[in-house]
Amino acid sequence: MNILEVKDLVVEYGAIRAVKGISFNVEKGSIMAILGANGAGKSATLRTISGLVRPRSGEILFEGKNITNKNVYTIAKNGISHTPEGRLILAGLTVEENLKVGTFSLVKKFREAGAKNAAENLDYVYSMFPILKERRKQQANTLSGGEQQMLAISRALMSSPKMLIMDEPSLGLAPIIVKNIFQCIKEISAAGTTILLVEQNALQTLKIANYAIVLELGKISIEGKAEELINDQRLIDAYLGNKK
Repeated sequence: MNILEVKDLVVEYGAIRAVKGISFNVEKGSIMAILGANGAGKSATLRTISGLVRPRSGEILFEGKNITNKNVYTIAKNGISHTPEGRLILAGLTVEENLKVGTFSLVKKFREAGAKNAAENLDYVYSMFPILKERRKQQANTLSGGEQQMLAISRALMSSPKMLIMDEPSLGLAPIIVKNIFQCIKEISAAGTTILLVEQNALQTLKIANYAIVLELGKISIEGKAEELINDQRLIDAYLGNKK
């Protein structure tokens, strides 16, 4: 069963056509990866799905409902959370205040039940990232890069999303932190959240993903099951190297 359907999506930034009529589906409960070089249209695709960018044309369906051109809040309320490239944490707030911002749509939609779920979600993300609980009263901008990424992921999880969109979660992080982030992505998926993931670390991404597409200049050039693509000579030559 597909939770997300993208049909003939075209995205433009002024005179630049970043995404050129791509179509793909994301199966419920899966980890779907979008790979490609810088400028291939990966982030533009994610930003359009989450409502940050309006498409030039095409359709986006989530759980069978047309969410094309819906605003960010409506899309979030329907169950899509987005951790953007660069994290975009709220620097003037503490760690816990950042996390509580992520519960706004949940509490607004479900009122008392939402508030209870928000408290449970706070316990959940603290159990996943104990360092955040230790630093819960600390200003978010004083966290390390890895801790800020943990905060960005946790904030997205606070709304109990059905699908989590992640844009370059390992960007700029030390290898040991990258390993932890990918392990957390697997755990989030195992708990039932569908994940749509853009990553430069193609090898590690294919190791945890179920399916993947590769974008080149705004078009899908390769797609298939991740376990098969990890041995695809075209990807090995372009992204995976010797796969060490």
